[in-house]
Amino acid sequence: MKKISVGGGQGFWGDSPDAAIHMVKEGKINYLACDFLAELTLSIMQRQKLKNPNAGYASDFVKLVNTVGKECFDKKIKIISNAGGMNVTGCVDAIKQIAEKNNMHGYKIGYVLGDDIMDQIPDLIASGIEFRNIDNGRKLEEIQDKIVNVNVYFGHEPIEECLKQGADVIVTGRAADSALFLAPFKHEFGWQADDWDNLARGIMAGHLLECGGQGSGGNFDYDWRSVPDMDQLGFPIAEMTEDSLVITKPDNCGGLITEQTCKEQLLYEVHDPANYLTPDVNVDVSQVKLAEVGHDRVLVSDIHGKPRPDDLKLCVGYLAGYKVVTHLSFAWPDAYEKAQYAADILMKKMKRKNLQAVEIKIDYIGLNSLHLDVANMSPELVKEMNEVVLRIAIRTDTKEEAAKIIPEVSPLQLNGPPGASFFGGRAKVQELIGLWPTFVPRDAIKLTSHIVEVK
Repeated sequence: MKKISVGGGQGFWGDSPDAAIHMVKEGKINYLACDFLAELTLSIMQRQKLKNPNAGYASDFVKLVNTVGKECFDKKIKIISNAGGMNVTGCVDAIKQIAEKNNMHGYKIGYVLGDDIMDQIPDLIASGIEFRNIDNGRKLEEIQDKIVNVNVYFGHEPIEECLKQGADVIVTGRAADSALFLAPFKHEFGWQADDWDNLARGIMAGHLLECGGQGSGGNFDYDWRSVPDMDQLGFPIAEMTEDSLVITKPDNCGGLITEQTCKEQLLYEVHDPANYLTPDVNVDVSQVKLAEVGHDRVLVSDIHGKPRPDDLKLCVGYLAGYKVVTHLSFAWPDAYEKAQYAADILMKKMKRKNLQAVEIKIDYIGLNSLHLDVANMSPELVKEMNEVVLRIAIRTDTKEEAAKIIPEVSPLQLNGPPGASFFGGRAKVQELIGLWPTFVPRDAIKLTSHIVEVK
């Protein structure tokens, strides 16, 4: 029975390449899919590109291709990634140079264009599309002059087209994470475009792999102490046949694949298990079954699919003002009380300076910054806390307003409650990029697939 193995080589931009390199060395995969993008990542890449037209993509991916590209080519392991970010062709050019240097004659680099629709926004708004914010209902035209990037989350089709043209590596922009994994499965098994159950299987295979080590024991909440050799964590692999899906990992590395690790990743970012919406299919995992069928092997079954949505998710990054984030640490005794008092001093000073803040957030790291008041610590425990870090973050409309708080923080080392320690140097005003989540009609988007061959 035909079996196709796809490895998840990357969880985010900045993830370690070690697991992907090990996966290739093991040589037991047909495809290596690497997810580099998140909403904020695109905006950061766009700012990089505005400063340097040759930037705007994940240079980490180019380094990975430089390390394993030739070996993958020799072993016929195809690589797929959305590392192109905001400069797909720039990423392609860099990979082409590596292939030429390594004499990889006949190496085909596929790439997908069309997810960046920033230049089309005025015409689309004029046509009647309002791009309402799904969180608050506001129209996009309210912030149109502040937009940094506009990218469509697209599905597997243009990636599969590159595979049909024989691509050895494929670079995309904002392809949906799981689409990177669905494309090779659909291509290899010849699934029909409306075979919703099989498309759903391919999407969930991708979903179980797209976060890299998080799917193989990293960030494992249930029993993190049981994960072996986390210093050399292996990333998950999906083995697909016509009637089965097994999640596993490479040999000779750390990590863990169990029913529980798969459960945690399966439900990650899934708001409605019966309706997990993707560009390719509406996935239903409400009746899914997981069974351990061997060491580090979990069989996943009873995944079902329904027709895909008519609209595609649109990621709009925009300038949302300015921020300052600053910290002061306080030591025992009475660490929390001192931190509260210092925060009160700063807020009184800011009131006298007439600070015009859109938002002010005060956290006490060590007490409530991660889980708010869920911990519900007793007054006795709070009083005896060894140390607390006061974190104050402000957001303003102008750079000048944000700067008002900066010179007031360091003096609290001598001019406030005892035991304060200022660290990390003076805070800086930073431009803040916000996310405008919305949708765009599928038929308004034109994606194109391309191939460059190394001679």
